[in-house]
Amino acid sequence: MTCPFSYANSRAAMSISPNLQTDLPPQSSKSQSGAPSNFKLPSSRFTFWLVLCAMILLATNMRSPIVALGSIAPVVQGALNISETQIGWLGAVPMLTFALGAFISPAIGKRFGLENTLIAMIALLTVGMIIRSVIPTWIGFLGGTLLLTLAIGFANTLAAPVIKQRTPNHIPLITGLFSLTMTVSAGIVAGVVLPLSEQVGWQWALGGWSILGVFALIIWVLLRLRLGSSNHQPVVPLAEGAQAPSPISMWRTPFAWQIAVFMGLQSLLFYTVASFLPSIWLSKGLSAVSAGQMNSVFQFMAPVAILSLTWLVNRGRPIQALAVIAAVLNVIGILGVSYLSADLAWLWSALMGIGCSAIFTLSMMLFSMRTYTANQSSELSGMAQAVGYLIAFFGPLGTGWLHEATDSWDLPLLIMLVLMVVNVGFAWMVSRPVMVDGKKA
Repeated sequence: MTCPFSYANSRAAMSISPNLQTDLPPQSSKSQSGAPSNFKLPSSRFTFWLVLCAMILLATNMRSPIVALGSIAPVVQGALNISETQIGWLGAVPMLTFALGAFISPAIGKRFGLENTLIAMIALLTVGMIIRSVIPTWIGFLGGTLLLTLAIGFANTLAAPVIKQRTPNHIPLITGLFSLTMTVSAGIVAGVVLPLSEQVGWQWALGGWSILGVFALIIWVLLRLRLGSSNHQPVVPLAEGAQAPSPISMWRTPFAWQIAVFMGLQSLLFYTVASFLPSIWLSKGLSAVSAGQMNSVFQFMAPVAILSLTWLVNRGRPIQALAVIAAVLNVIGILGVSYLSADLAWLWSALMGIGCSAIFTLSMMLFSMRTYTANQSSELSGMAQAVGYLIAFFGPLGTGWLHEATDSWDLPLLIMLVLMVVNVGFAWMVSRPVMVDGKKA
């Protein structure tokens, strides 16, 4: 493939192949595996649809196993005879393994290829779902959860560079559909897993979703066979007068730290609200039914946010304005929850749902749009998500601890409000038209 790539809403600073997997200038027109530079890949239209199908199937597996446990936790707790603390650890494990997977996946993806690594991780995810269903013990369930969430941590990181590498002209569209599929599939599973467990038992209700992993594995193997591996692609010489991107350490780059904190504070709010929103509204006078409905409102705003953001970015609307608006919506939402009328609980919950989902999707887009190569996209995604999920880990734990210590939601909500105000500043910084190295986009 010899055409130069383009990235949405950015001016190309150089002309290099989207298949370039190194940050150093190529030394010859042969591929890293010795293939000549005129090696032909399938048509761009075929590649687009193949990658889109692969991403959608991958997305169906990336949140469903986690939210399914939340919906069926009391049933699992009773069946395995485990404590509240053990259930709490099952809820905390994903953020730690997401961070671990994000930290180590860029190097592994670069060494073995993005597609090869994702195929292995999809297989691991599927095995994890099966293990926690067929070994009905605490150790079996914890072990399966560790495996599948580690695999999801890899997929969280490597999705962005695959999109950048294979479909560089459709980054906002495919990223938006990827994020939308994660949200919708998770919502469907969360809604049906409990009634399904009453019909077929909790083990089948949880483990049966591994069939989605099998389907994803098939399409990713097909993608690998038809398109090859990202670490064995033809290297195309740089255009005349163009400069190769300099090697960048994401851990020493201001932009990488800014987007890591930006995404981390959003995740901290999301997981905290997902854990405690009904309890908070109960304390403010809502009925148990109404408080529970507010959590549904919060979750169901995600498709609205993702579709709207994707459409606006594709229409060329300023990313900086969209990022700041999303962050401000979180501020207004948490302000409403803390100090304004509970009669508008649906509005405050909805605003936070829109803000959180928009920021997550925008961050995924920026991993691709603000880097020069797929390697850089992978490294930025890995660094930002590793830091971000470590920040998020302390949200539910810290909020729960402060509530127990003060017997009030006032202090946790005040701290959350301050953090969301701070995140407006990070929204402005990460959405500036600059590349990861600080150069103008």
